[in-house]
Amino acid sequence: MFDSHFAFGVALAALLICVVNLVYTLIEHRTDKVQNKIYIIIISILIINSVSLLWTADCKEKLDTSELARVGIYVSRYIYFATHTALCPMFFYYVCSVSGVQFRLSNLKSILLSMFFVITEFLALTNPVTRVIYTVDDDYGFHRNWGEYLIYLAAAVYYVMTFVILFSSWDVLSGKRRLAMVFFFLLAGSGVLVQLFMPDFKIEILTEAIGFTGVLVAVENEDDRIDFGMGFYNRAALNLDMKSCVHNIRLVSLIIIRISNTEIVSKMTGKENMGIISDIVGGYLTSIVKRYNIYVPNPDTFVLAVYDKSVRDVEKMAQEISEKFDTPWEYGDMNIPLYATLMLTDIPGRISSGAELFYMIDSPLPKDIDKKILSGADLDYLIRRQAVESAVSRGLDENSFEVYYQPTYHVDGKLHGAEALLRMHDSKLGNVFPDEFIPVAEQIGLIDDIDDYVLDCVCKFVKTGVPQKYGMDSINVNLSVMQCMKPGFVERVSGIVESNGVDKHFINFEITESIAASDYRILSNVIKRLKADGFMFSMDDYGTGYSNVSAVFSLNLDVVKIDKSLLWNAEKDELGMVILENTIRMIQQIKKKILVEGVETISQIELLKYLKVDYLQGFYYSKPIPKDDFVKLISQGA
Repeated sequence: MFDSHFAFGVALAALLICVVNLVYTLIEHRTDKVQNKIYIIIISILIINSVSLLWTADCKEKLDTSELARVGIYVSRYIYFATHTALCPMFFYYVCSVSGVQFRLSNLKSILLSMFFVITEFLALTNPVTRVIYTVDDDYGFHRNWGEYLIYLAAAVYYVMTFVILFSSWDVLSGKRRLAMVFFFLLAGSGVLVQLFMPDFKIEILTEAIGFTGVLVAVENEDDRIDFGMGFYNRAALNLDMKSCVHNIRLVSLIIIRISNTEIVSKMTGKENMGIISDIVGGYLTSIVKRYNIYVPNPDTFVLAVYDKSVRDVEKMAQEISEKFDTPWEYGDMNIPLYATLMLTDIPGRISSGAELFYMIDSPLPKDIDKKILSGADLDYLIRRQAVESAVSRGLDENSFEVYYQPTYHVDGKLHGAEALLRMHDSKLGNVFPDEFIPVAEQIGLIDDIDDYVLDCVCKFVKTGVPQKYGMDSINVNLSVMQCMKPGFVERVSGIVESNGVDKHFINFEITESIAASDYRILSNVIKRLKADGFMFSMDDYGTGYSNVSAVFSLNLDVVKIDKSLLWNAEKDELGMVILENTIRMIQQIKKKILVEGVETISQIELLKYLKVDYLQGFYYSKPIPKDDFVKLISQGA
């Protein structure tokens, strides 16, 4: 059954499989990385082995009629053993490359690990003289000698080492790669064992060919690692590759390029910007590093992985990239200006995990940044932001938040109400200002809980009866963008107030002008529903945004709060006064109450009395203070 015809058929099938694998690899240009080159070597070995087996099978059929066939058997077997002996060591090196383990092997370890390969390969190459691996008798029958069992033993050693490396690197391999490696491992191993104990059942070469087809599909094929819109490695690839660097203690410098105005591409070209940015910037970046060392974790972000370069070389590279962004990028007949900030870091130096890297990539840049390249101490803001994020996360559990109150007054000096303002006193960071912790709370998804906490505190304060006792009309509670736009917001807010048994007319929600400008249609519906329920509404910081006036005032607001900048500018020059007067006149004409913020002097109060505004707020009366201090303040003025 297992004659030369069977061996010929098995070898031919293996040959066709391997040739297809090799051609596909070359067509797809998967030849750049070390693992690609090792894979090509392995496939080439299998092709040579398949041809050798075909030649052997063909020569056996011609032994009785051709002297050349006898020579062919000797030559084909020699070529087979000389090349096939290298297969297991090559697979070992392939797994080392895919997992990144080779980067933590010292020169001594590499030499020691290669000794088995060197010894067995020497035996295979010198077999015509030593005959320690196999002999061919006068009838051209094949006979194993002790050297072949040594080859099998060496292969088993590499097999076990590969197994250990594979599972020690389990976390740095994608699920698809794990399955492919295990698949080849089991399939090739079973083929080797079958042929070891059943020499005539020559399926080893076929199982190896099929196994490496699985490796081609799942490992060499990197479709799951590529962002097809940009043409570079994606976020998942960056995560796995950097985890591999951390796991294997491989030093890599990272240049993170954050483009701040990607929207200009679609505005100038009328097309989606992802592929265009790749065309514009990507071509240049590939002249700096290899394509497989470029990642696109976000549409506006490129990450370059730079290996085996000094800090000075990396800084020079970053400077060249930054200077490139100083001039417009050519796209067709257009010149497109792109603005970028670069961040320099390294693994496993400043960054010790993938999570820290993505924190750096995803965190917003400081608004007051004046550098184009950030490195070293320039990145300390990220450490601060991460600390603030941790503080916000534990804030509610540790009672770090406290509601302060800043009083508001009628223009004649009578107490009107108050604005509830959140403050944070962290056990580790101390006092953290709202403009620092509120954006963080919004990004990490805790703003709803924090806003609900403020509203609940205000309701509990109102329920004590103290505000009513001293003649307060209402308490203002700020709404965040993210909170008021979410489904179920109206029901949740009403539920908090109702559960405290508080009169809804006592709660005055504040929205900012910028919110109203962008989402006033949604807000109009939210305001309508809440006002129908009894709540009041104010617009905060009017005069700082770019809203459409008619759209803003189509909202059913009770009070418009004029930003302090308009008041302060009115004292500086005539133009500022004109703007303030006309702003107040316009609001009065549409019959809205007016509150002016930032009142600090008697002269400002006299001016605002003259302009006939309704309410005043500012440090002249009081800064925001804790509840107990606030109660003491208003009781003294009663």
